[in-house]
Amino acid sequence: MSPSQLNPNENASVSSSQQENGFIDTHSIFNSERAVQELLQQPSVQGADDHLIEFSEAMRTVAKALRRAAEGKAAAQAEAAEWKRKYELERERNLQLEHKGLSPVEHCGDSNGKEVENLANPPVLWNQATEQSEKCCGKHGICSHEVLRDGETGSDSDSEATQNKFMRKASFKLSWWCKGEKSDQHKHDIVSFEKGNITTAERSSKQISLKWESHPQTVLVLTKPNSTSVQVLCAEMVRWLKEQKKLDILVEPRVRVELLSDSSYFNFVQTWKDDKEISLLHTKVDLVVTLGGDGTVLWAASMFKGPVPPIIPFSLGSLGFMTPFHSEHYKERLDSILRGPVSITLRHRLQCHIIREDAKNEYDTEEPTLVLNEVTIDRGISSFLTNLECYCDNSFVTCVQGDGLILSTTSGSTAYSLAAGGSMVHPQVPAILFTPICPHSLSFRPLILPEYVTLRVQVPFNSRGHAWVSLDGKDRKQLAPGDALVCSMAPWPVPTACQNDSTSDFLHSIHEGLYWNLRKTQSFDGPRDS
Repeated sequence: MSPSQLNPNENASVSSSQQENGFIDTHSIFNSERAVQELLQQPSVQGADDHLIEFSEAMRTVAKALRRAAEGKAAAQAEAAEWKRKYELERERNLQLEHKGLSPVEHCGDSNGKEVENLANPPVLWNQATEQSEKCCGKHGICSHEVLRDGETGSDSDSEATQNKFMRKASFKLSWWCKGEKSDQHKHDIVSFEKGNITTAERSSKQISLKWESHPQTVLVLTKPNSTSVQVLCAEMVRWLKEQKKLDILVEPRVRVELLSDSSYFNFVQTWKDDKEISLLHTKVDLVVTLGGDGTVLWAASMFKGPVPPIIPFSLGSLGFMTPFHSEHYKERLDSILRGPVSITLRHRLQCHIIREDAKNEYDTEEPTLVLNEVTIDRGISSFLTNLECYCDNSFVTCVQGDGLILSTTSGSTAYSLAAGGSMVHPQVPAILFTPICPHSLSFRPLILPEYVTLRVQVPFNSRGHAWVSLDGKDRKQLAPGDALVCSMAPWPVPTACQNDSTSDFLHSIHEGLYWNLRKTQSFDGPRDS
């Protein structure tokens, strides 16, 4: 036991100073608790009676009570400091309003000295029509000009003036920001103001309908490879689109060779020669038709590095979360879509790029890649756990230690992220899923982050091995210590046509594709509540 713990005078002076200040020092409590523990750990003297054991238990109880008291005192002080901070901010705001001439007493006062009426009447709405209130309206935000004032007062005393000031609702402005800059999206259709209170005027996300302003001219047909049934359907559909709808048909070079090998009739079908022409497809194609599964939709989206034309996906694959149309009725479906209008789902994509350790700055990156499903960072063939440092808008999130991490779109929430324990999310919800893969922690649960954040996943220099990045299941790249992957929401979503509407198609896909919540119905002839 240390001398400081055995010196009663010193302990007495410390305790007296603590009591004078009105709080208990947590450090001294922990020291006293440590002294009790050391006392208890000393070897017991032979012949000690039960009173010493009872005394030691009592001292242990006192130490625990002192710790709880110190923790409660610290929490109370923190809460009091927060309330004091809020009070100071409110007081400063009110003083600024008074200096600007926005005080209700000054506005409602009569220059001729006429007394205002009784304070007992309820407050009434007062619409500010001054130039100052109009100037606060920003281009990217909303101001509430309706504030409450007291229509009548009975006395000119300072106390009544103070009460009058605090009964009105303060004018305020809402602005939407993204990455430190004002957003150019106007939210007037989402939020409204009534008496200074924020209420939702209507739903922020609605079903989206596409209506053609001019008739489509060019259709791109993409097919699943190595399938005879798909090849037969493609030839039949191309013929129908050309003869019945008088459309220009564009296919992949492989598909054009297959069509010409069957018949020279398909000589009108167009294709491209190099990647430069692929990059210009969005300027020519009005509509994309996919014949396959979800993989064919992913391939179609990857061909467009910018804006994506509407995609009509026909289900010829396995599960088909993004392919609601059946090929047996393709004529009716295509005819209805070409006439319009048609419900669509805007599927958000991630824009990802890798910053190597030897990069000169954050702009010295590899070519960005657009991802429709997910980005996977895993340990590859290494036997060590991945060690990934994750940041969200330059704020540290966590360090992933496990098999890896999945950054998924909501369209990819039913793919790899779902298998790793992530939630299923409606594809039109603008969000980024943060899902760990077999984390070596029982408390590491998946996250759903807003779409405007930028995520940065970096391999630290003390990592035992490399990490590997996979973008939509392909383009696998290695991340060495010091390398980082940066992901954010891309500005170009993928519009896919709906059979009914976005929500109905989503629920139908999880019911039919995953047999979600499928179980036998409970028998009715069992015990019942009396």
